[in-house]
Amino acid sequence: MNRIDKLFQQGKNNILSVYFTAGYPNLNDTVPIIQSLEKNGVELIEIGIPFSDPMADGPVIQTSGTEALKNGMSLRVLFRQLSQIRSSVQIPLVLMGYLNPILQFGFNEFCSEAQRCGIDGVIIPDLPFAEYMKEYKAVAEKHGLHIIMLITPETSDERIRLIDSNTGGFIYMVSSASVTGAKNTFSDADLAYFSRVNAMQLQHPRLIGFGISNRDTFEAACKNASGAIIGSKFVSLLGSEKSVDDAVEKLKKSIVKFQQ
Repeated sequence: MNRIDKLFQQGKNNILSVYFTAGYPNLNDTVPIIQSLEKNGVELIEIGIPFSDPMADGPVIQTSGTEALKNGMSLRVLFRQLSQIRSSVQIPLVLMGYLNPILQFGFNEFCSEAQRCGIDGVIIPDLPFAEYMKEYKAVAEKHGLHIIMLITPETSDERIRLIDSNTGGFIYMVSSASVTGAKNTFSDADLAYFSRVNAMQLQHPRLIGFGISNRDTFEAACKNASGAIIGSKFVSLLGSEKSVDDAVEKLKKSIVKFQQ
C-alpha cells in the first residue's frame, strides 16, 4: 500500500507536512534534511524540484530554487541522492515540481525513477486537470504514484469533486489565491473557503498549504483539514540557521507541534 494512504488510514489529525527545495542551501543537504525532519516528528515531506520559472512560488522559494540550480541540482542529481533513501527513512515522500523539467526528463522515466527511489506521490502545480486525465494518470498509476492536485478558493465545486474522484493520496488545499509565503493569520474569506470545502464531505483527506508559518495558522489549518503544509517558513530557516538541525529545531519552536 502507498505510504500516503497508510498515513491517512491511521486516522491522525494535525498532520504536519514540510516542504523544502532540493539542493538548498547546499547541493548535498537533501538526505540530511529528510532524515532530520523525520527524526523530529514530521509525518510527510515534500521535496521541491527547483525550476527557473516557478509561477506559484513566492520570493523565498524562488530564491532557494535559483540557488539550488546554481549549486548544480537537477532531476538526475536528485534521483541519485534519493536512490538509497528508503534504507533510512520510512515516512511518505512526495516530489513537487513544475511540468517543464519533468517533461524534459521524460514523464515515464520520471515516474520509473521516482518509483525506484520509493517516492509515494507527485505534485505538479501547473499540470491542468484535463491533461492529467488524458496523458499522465495511467502512467503514474502504473508506477504506484499518486498525482496530488491543488485546489484554490476559485476552484469550482464541480472541479473539486472531479479531482476528489480521480486522484489519490490527498487534496492539496491552497489557502488563498496567492503565491507561497508566510502569513500570520487567515482572513475571514480564507476561513469561509475552508468551511465551504469541509461541507462538501469529500472522500479524500486534505492538507492546507501556502501561508502556514506559526502556531496560529497551523492550528487554524488543522481545524479545517487533516493537517497543514509548511514551506516558505522552513526554507527561510534553512537559509538563515547554521545547520539543518538548527533550522528544524527553530521550526519546532514556532509550531509547537512535533511529536517525539
